[in-house]
Amino acid sequence: MTRSPYRRWATLATLLLTTVALGAVGACGDGSGGTAGASGPVPLRLGYFPNITHAPAIVGVEKGIFAAKLGAGARLETRTFNAGPAAVEAIFSGALDAAYIGPNPTINAFVKSHGQAVRVVSGAASGGVALVVRPGIASAADLRGRRIATPQLGNTQDVALRYWLKQQGLSATKEGGGDVSIVPQENAQTVDTFHSGAVDGAWVPEPYLSRLVDDGGRVLVDERDEWPGGRFVITNLVVGTKFLKAHPDLVKRLVDGQVAATGLINAHPDEAQRAVADHIGTVTGKPLDLALIRQAWPSITFLNDPIAASLKAGLDHAVAVGLSQPADLSGLYDLSYLNEVLAARGEPGVPLP
Repeated sequence: MTRSPYRRWATLATLLLTTVALGAVGACGDGSGGTAGASGPVPLRLGYFPNITHAPAIVGVEKGIFAAKLGAGARLETRTFNAGPAAVEAIFSGALDAAYIGPNPTINAFVKSHGQAVRVVSGAASGGVALVVRPGIASAADLRGRRIATPQLGNTQDVALRYWLKQQGLSATKEGGGDVSIVPQENAQTVDTFHSGAVDGAWVPEPYLSRLVDDGGRVLVDERDEWPGGRFVITNLVVGTKFLKAHPDLVKRLVDGQVAATGLINAHPDEAQRAVADHIGTVTGKPLDLALIRQAWPSITFLNDPIAASLKAGLDHAVAVGLSQPADLSGLYDLSYLNEVLAARGEPGVPLP
């Protein structure tokens, strides 16, 4: 007996609805970045900042490098943040599986979770940070009674500023008091408050550093001058341990994407700069001048080495300013995937810290 065309369409529609429903169930997971099931690709939720110091993440997303490396078995989902503490909370809550963050939020995530929540799987960037101030401020002493912005209380730049002020004999409390008032605010807001005169300076990463300079500011402290050899980790890639245990293959592919993105950045800087400008403009809604990117670029080194020694020093600095307690960082790094990827590319590995 020949089926009517209506019955054939009804059967097909039922099959399609069943497939969609199964896919939706499989994609729900358990909030820990777990398996999506055989019905669909595994979601990998990646966080990063719309900053030039996060260029490997931005280039990896904008140029489709991560998506290509992850393949059909995974679905890349991205979310941007202003500072590391918020990204860490997203990892704790199960909203993120991996993130590009600075050293101090990395330490806090590891310490607060008793070494259970995250692992550093790669470096990403060094440098690209400075204290920019108004004309007329020529020394640390001139900062007394001034208001200086940082991205967020306890983030990497916030700790760096507080530690530097302490070295200069100046106090700054968590509540915004002391010799220098530290004002935590989003980087994009700092551009406006600096322009209006509401703050007198800011310890910020690129591209905000260059934007403040273009607005008449001057660099009082280039953070590279505060570190041996001018090298310090400003951005590294961390992965939630739940996701790492459930999907080690995807973590290795993500790291492969990080290495490939860094390779593109260093081999084709013009292409990378345009990708960063386009992507930051899309994310923030404020087009970023390509000339500003090129101005900021030389202050940053993009690399896969997480520069572990500088992260440990960052912990010591956070302890010194009362934003952390001494802690054992053993087990924080898992560079096995990075070294496998580098070996496959014929590149030297990164020694375990």
